[in-house]
Amino acid sequence: MKTKRLTYYWLLAAVALLAACAEKPENATLSGQLPDIYPDYVGVTIPDGIAPLNFGVAGDDVERIDVTVKGSKGGELTANGTWADFDLKEWHALTAQNVGGELTFTVCAKRQGQWVQYRDFTVTVSPYALDEWGLTYRRIAPGYEVYSHMGLYQRELASFSEYAILENTQVPGMCINCHSSCQTDPARFVFHVRGEHGATLVQTDGRREWLKAGNDQLGGSMVYPYWHPSGKYCAFSTNQTRQGFHMVSDERVEVFDLSSDVFVYNPETHEILTDSLLQTKDWSENTPVFSPDGRTLYYMTAQQKSYPLEFKDEKYNLCKIGFDPETGRFGERVDTVFNAVGMGKSLTWPRPSYDGRYLMFTLIDYGYFAIWHNEADQWLLDLQTGEAREMKEVNSPKADSYHNWSLNSHWFVFTSRRDDGYYSRLYLASIDDEGRLSKPFMLPQRNPQKYYQESVYSFNTPDFTKSKVEFDAYRAGREILSDHRVETTVR
Repeated sequence: MKTKRLTYYWLLAAVALLAACAEKPENATLSGQLPDIYPDYVGVTIPDGIAPLNFGVAGDDVERIDVTVKGSKGGELTANGTWADFDLKEWHALTAQNVGGELTFTVCAKRQGQWVQYRDFTVTVSPYALDEWGLTYRRIAPGYEVYSHMGLYQRELASFSEYAILENTQVPGMCINCHSSCQTDPARFVFHVRGEHGATLVQTDGRREWLKAGNDQLGGSMVYPYWHPSGKYCAFSTNQTRQGFHMVSDERVEVFDLSSDVFVYNPETHEILTDSLLQTKDWSENTPVFSPDGRTLYYMTAQQKSYPLEFKDEKYNLCKIGFDPETGRFGERVDTVFNAVGMGKSLTWPRPSYDGRYLMFTLIDYGYFAIWHNEADQWLLDLQTGEAREMKEVNSPKADSYHNWSLNSHWFVFTSRRDDGYYSRLYLASIDDEGRLSKPFMLPQRNPQKYYQESVYSFNTPDFTKSKVEFDAYRAGREILSDHRVETTVR
């Protein structure tokens, strides 16, 4: 009997504790203001199946918050605690029920023992699916002279699960960068390793080949890759990169190229395909990308200057040249697609949408390394009309850069320093059939305030991946250190 009484009292104590932990608002004072939440999810558009939009309410005096979410097409869920921590399954059920509808958030916060209920806000659940499994990206501390701890990572969009693809703890003192998959399919995956054991990895259908970091005929490494839609080719540029450091508070680091050229690589034959139009003496060709039909190669080009003295005169335009996938040969003329120099600006990071309608790029005052340029803004070029416009709905007063498209071309991911001005975070936004853009939202985290306040890493070069990247990091680390490399030939 004594044991039963003890069990009973323990149950009563547990119930009381749960009741205290789930304290509900009473006699809440109504406020006409929207809640100041972090991250800012007010009025954003999300895809069905995204991880829960967990958030906190700003203020050191917030003791507790209570959030109710109701769907315009039905369904409801609640969260109660020190931050809004929604149940994963309930959240997914609610977004699935409300595709094409809205979610209304009612937020209450307890401050100094008194509850306040804020004005409701809505989140739209897009009719456009985001079919990709997740994102790939590089995470790096914002240092300049040492590589510190960095790596390539992947994140499942439906949850908060993150997985390392390769970290430089497996290849100490080296830089891992410039990764790309073929139209979000990681069956064809490439990245570059810079350092003492430098190499370019090309992985096709699980087979890894480590290419010699630089071909003597190229004069540099194979960087900034972009796959041909067929998977038969991969475009690269070869760059002799230098960096310099500013002595003013609002400018930090600058990257420029003493020279750069564009070429295409054939993984099956190990041939590098070049053309004199893409390897000129007085111009720097950079960051090539294929059109979705595979018959055009876009790239940016700038007239070479005296570096580092004239680095602010380095300005890039967007150009294109024809490409024949059957023969691997280039066209006979180069055309300027967008004249940024005529605007007194420089264009960088061109990325065509996979449906062939748009090309997104970043516009800055000079150079091409946009992540420390506060004036860096995203622009959208309509490839059907030739008209370009600033993406004002997406841009911020801080650096916005490094973007990539989802396969259905209705979603894009990019980096921005808008959060604190120092660290690049990942943001997602959508574009509808009429070209209307949605308000970007920060990549959700389980406890976003804790995650981002404690993080000392910036995100960059994000891309979508339609499935999890299968990569044996342990074997890859040993292969890099072995220095066994595949030779390439230039055609």
